[in-house]
Amino acid sequence: MVENLTKIFAEIMADPQNETYTQAGIEPLYYANPQAKLLIIGQAPGKKAQDSRVVWNDPSGDRLRSWLAVDRQTFYESGQVAVLPMDFYFPGSGKSGDLPPRKGFAQKWHPRLLAAMPNIQLTILVGAYATKHYLNLKASTKLTTVVKNYQEYLPTYFPLVHPSPRNQIWLKKNPWFEAEVIPALQGRVAKILRQN
Repeated sequence: MVENLTKIFAEIMADPQNETYTQAGIEPLYYANPQAKLLIIGQAPGKKAQDSRVVWNDPSGDRLRSWLAVDRQTFYESGQVAVLPMDFYFPGSGKSGDLPPRKGFAQKWHPRLLAAMPNIQLTILVGAYATKHYLNLKASTKLTTVVKNYQEYLPTYFPLVHPSPRNQIWLKKNPWFEAEVIPALQGRVAKILRQN
């Protein structure tokens, strides 16, 4: 398994689609481990994450770990948590935040990486891009509705809104999320991580 993951990493670096990043000395940013039990699929690394070489290394990551009730050591060092963004590189900044992940990127690389992680028990889908892709939803589908009906996608997937500080207004408008959804998420995560 380890050789397989190393081979995939090298192929991602060598892919012409990623040539600009590779020439700039930027490596793909994701965490894959054959022992991982929990998988987080988000949008794409932010600029801070790419520069620091640490995924979810920002206020959004702090809130995500709080939602999961997982500390930094478990998140980064236990080998139980894998992170596969929809794009492994920072896509650049737009007028209202980061640009979207490149189309087709996840379709190209995720299946091979997922095949190398046979112990995943729950995939947490963070934000609209990951949720709509993995749940095969129409572009017009409201993420709020999907998250509210999270139980429909269990036990394989758990959809979430993005933990960005930009979503503070959404959190205030939807108190059911932190009152009902987060405790259910924390219970599932704790149960999975406790298992040997």
